[in-house]
Amino acid sequence: MSKLIIATNNQGKVREIKAILGGFYDEILSLKDAGIVADVVEDGKTFHENAAKKAVEISRMVDGDVLADDSGLCVDALDGAPGIYSARFSGEGADDRKNNEKLLSLVKNESNRRARFVCALVLANGGREKLYVEDCAEGKIIDEPRGENGFGYDPLFYVKEYGQTFAQIPAETKNVISHRAKALEKLKKEVEKL
Repeated sequence: MSKLIIATNNQGKVREIKAILGGFYDEILSLKDAGIVADVVEDGKTFHENAAKKAVEISRMVDGDVLADDSGLCVDALDGAPGIYSARFSGEGADDRKNNEKLLSLVKNESNRRARFVCALVLANGGREKLYVEDCAEGKIIDEPRGENGFGYDPLFYVKEYGQTFAQIPAETKNVISHRAKALEKLKKEVEKL
């Protein structure tokens, strides 16, 4: 029986990953589902470094594959910020609302609202990195939140091709076009080659 442990307790990420990799592994568990308590410090300088650190450290604790991602929003007008600091953009104890408020205050007077969500995925087993992939989704930051779906910066991330934010786009569509979806598709192809 093949098992995948997702190195996160973020239920939004878990849902997206299960929806995309559900047919590939017999069992997909979050850290909480697997009974793992781990607080890996994300002190890398890139999305790849952070994802690799989480995947490798957790894979030393379990049998089977461990998948970790590091993802975030990179805004052109902010020189790529919040980037790797997306989850804690508004400081320690940050939440989605505070992060979105800070982002809106910083881009308020900016004409260039181009942005991209980036996702780095690392698959590890036995304390070793097996695979690394990265992809992104292009969009722009709008002036106010729209939509009830998704999490994080989704209500502010507008995708021109769909005329909606990630928080307005149905989950089944987002699970095809998002940065994480694209990276997971790449990962799936690489895993099949192994």
